[in-house]
Amino acid sequence: MNTLQAIYKKLYGHFGPQHWWPGDTPFEVAVGAILTQNTNWGNVEQAIRNLKSHNLLSPRGMHELSMRQLASLIRPAGYFNVKVRRLKAFLAFLMNDYRGKMDTMAREETAILRTKLLRVHGIGPETADSILLYAFGRPVFVIDAYTKRILSRHGVMAEGKSYDEFQDLFHDFVDKDVSLYNEYHALVVKAGKTYCRRTKPLCVRCPLNDID
Repeated sequence: MNTLQAIYKKLYGHFGPQHWWPGDTPFEVAVGAILTQNTNWGNVEQAIRNLKSHNLLSPRGMHELSMRQLASLIRPAGYFNVKVRRLKAFLAFLMNDYRGKMDTMAREETAILRTKLLRVHGIGPETADSILLYAFGRPVFVIDAYTKRILSRHGVMAEGKSYDEFQDLFHDFVDKDVSLYNEYHALVVKAGKTYCRRTKPLCVRCPLNDID
């Protein structure tokens, strides 16, 4: 068993299934992926509730809002003046390239769609891959700060390596399965938040403390 498989087995045995990503539709998942940048999920949930309570959690509904109106609704997610521009850029992309339909976007080939998403203002590799994996069920592993931290602390790969190098590691040594990638990433996030903190990590209590 390779180290990545051992890490997954340990985390799954400790935490169990995470049932992630919370979202009723691919569009809601995409909006959440943009809003969750630099904030916690609880704040994102409040912003999404605001949109739902006004019956505006739809491509056209949000696209037709002014920047000021949309910023007011997503304020709980933090950095709302930055995120409203990113949402508007994604909405313009969705409306212009796919007539506002996520199911049309879903028919795009994975590599092409990823390239297009990365051209959208404010969407980097982590957000693009979150949309691909969680909204569209593509076997693309999402790399975040928790992944880099955990793997570097266990000697798998230096934290300074690039996003693509970390992602290639998972694509090479973990079966390309959507459910597995989904669960693995969610477990890594859970472990990072619970034990493998940036400062004052709880290494003794971590289920990965005996991973070589």
